[in-house]
Amino acid sequence: MSETLICGIDIGSTKIATIVGLYSSETDEVRIIGFNATPSRGVKKGLIVDIDQATASVESSVEKAERMAGHQIKEAFVTVGGPHISSINSHGIVAVANPQFEVVEDDVHRVIEAARAISLSNTRQIIEVTPREYSVDGQSGINNPVGMSGVRLEVDTHIITASATNLKNIDKVLNDLGIKNTGYIFSGVASAQSVLTDTEKDLGVAVADIGGGKIDMSIFVEGALSYSSSIPIGARHISNDIAVGLRVSLESAEKVKLYLSNNARRIEEAIKKKEKNILTSEKLGILEKLPDVSPKEIIEGIVGPRIEEIYSLVAEEISKSGYEKSIPSGIVITGGGSMTVGMVEMGKRIARLPIRIGIPEKATGLVDEVMNPMYAATLGLVYYGNTQMLEDPAGFKDFNSVLKNFSMNDIMSKAKKVFKQFLP
Repeated sequence: MSETLICGIDIGSTKIATIVGLYSSETDEVRIIGFNATPSRGVKKGLIVDIDQATASVESSVEKAERMAGHQIKEAFVTVGGPHISSINSHGIVAVANPQFEVVEDDVHRVIEAARAISLSNTRQIIEVTPREYSVDGQSGINNPVGMSGVRLEVDTHIITASATNLKNIDKVLNDLGIKNTGYIFSGVASAQSVLTDTEKDLGVAVADIGGGKIDMSIFVEGALSYSSSIPIGARHISNDIAVGLRVSLESAEKVKLYLSNNARRIEEAIKKKEKNILTSEKLGILEKLPDVSPKEIIEGIVGPRIEEIYSLVAEEISKSGYEKSIPSGIVITGGGSMTVGMVEMGKRIARLPIRIGIPEKATGLVDEVMNPMYAATLGLVYYGNTQMLEDPAGFKDFNSVLKNFSMNDIMSKAKKVFKQFLP
């Protein structure tokens, strides 16, 4: 039975998560065999700000995941997110090369390459090219044109670009640990892979992965990825507000937020019964003395305004995409920040769209730890990576690294060798 090892490293602002999965061609499913999440250091809003600290955090997470899986991680897919992400929809056209005018796999590759030939600055790098729909001789709405008859093949693609500097920093972290980068995957797309249903994608849906320092967004229209972006605000901002409002440390504020979020039903009952002294330093395990405030005051006075701001920015991003009328499935929120108290209720009121929390449910194997919105992107890495490997074993993703490694110096040195042969 052939099994393929698929590894993923999710480099976030709050945590570094490493996952190891085994894909079995016989059962056609991925089984999780190793997982670890380590607090993140050296990363802010999805950007590496301290290479040494980031490398140490990734190394710690990878080592523990390797120990659990019993396999060494030699290559891995990596998530990318943060405000440096931008996207564009591009169109490509080619003539069908086959004399019988039948579309073959090579034509599909050529038309995608034609679509990715966009004007790009030196500071940007393409990390994802996703076909949205194909057209053969003007007939649009085709998902797979291979085998169809026609003269002209067209494709609409969605292209995601990222900061080349940040990608180089991620590569440096991985190279220092002896891990080959199999490909970059945008966090919003990875999360969508693990929490969305096919029906939601077909109807139209927006995914918001609310992390510690950023919100990665992806919008699907008619089953195709159509818009990607990132907002530089996250759940850590809620903790900052609690710390300022209650005059406690950031660690204590985080504990207050988690207690309110994890005991939402108990807090709700306490608010109805007007119970006092629900939040005590002993109960929360913090050293500072908390001021005499009720949970209602914290939720409505401190947490609420920040959630309102988060949703207004999400709604603004959806409006900017131009697809606000094409997402009847609403917004699926995931990531650690999605579990914050009041996130769904306030969101429905502000965004005026259906909202649900996306929990990854497709996993088999060591699923107890992974079945959490916090690890939606981590689990999505394995699933998305697996589809990339199945679709293109040679890897379109490696095309970038081939070009990167093929430098001008190589060409010049080879040319000199040729000329030397003809010199007397």
